[in-house]
Amino acid sequence: MTDQQPVRTMLVDDHAILRQGLRSLLERDGSIVVVGEAGSLDAAVGEVARTAPDVVVVDLKLAVGTEYEGLTLIAEIARRWPSVATLVLTTFLDDDLVVRAVKAGARGYVVKDVDTTELVRAIVTVSRGGSAFDPRSTSVVLRAVSGEAPTAETLTDREREVIRLLADGRSNKEIGQTLFISESTVKFHIRNIIRKLGVSKRTDAVYTASKRGLI
Repeated sequence: MTDQQPVRTMLVDDHAILRQGLRSLLERDGSIVVVGEAGSLDAAVGEVARTAPDVVVVDLKLAVGTEYEGLTLIAEIARRWPSVATLVLTTFLDDDLVVRAVKAGARGYVVKDVDTTELVRAIVTVSRGGSAFDPRSTSVVLRAVSGEAPTAETLTDREREVIRLLADGRSNKEIGQTLFISESTVKFHIRNIIRKLGVSKRTDAVYTASKRGLI
């Protein structure tokens, strides 16, 4: 891609009016062209396949009552389309989310109060293989790199709920129905739990969580 070619950008947010407003703002800048939009995890995967964007701008929360499905989407894009950059644009900022987004494959993380100029710069930067973090998320990443992100390996409340249901012998489908989340989100949580507990299997995760008093 040359400097003159606009960055092919896709927007993923569950609020259509926000996507429309963001599209309007971004397309005022000649360096950005919005080639697609999606409001859910499944729709976003299909739209990436259809439009072949350079950058996907992802909100972490893609539906009311669900977990952060944007993280699942980022990991899926990294696995299936490694040349496509993902940039988190969200209202949520905490150490755990920033670290999880980076580990999933995000190349940048900015919050929604960023101004348009900075957002355009972030999109262009990640499209060229760079990383783009606002000052608040940058400090989190630096702590994580130096091994000082204490919340990164702590089970979230939702992960504790999942591990308790695993201990009860529930299937992924049953856990999803109980917690009102998708099976893909359940699998995402289980992978995180296994990683955080330093084990390799679901059964080992239940045993270790029990020993640590987490369930």
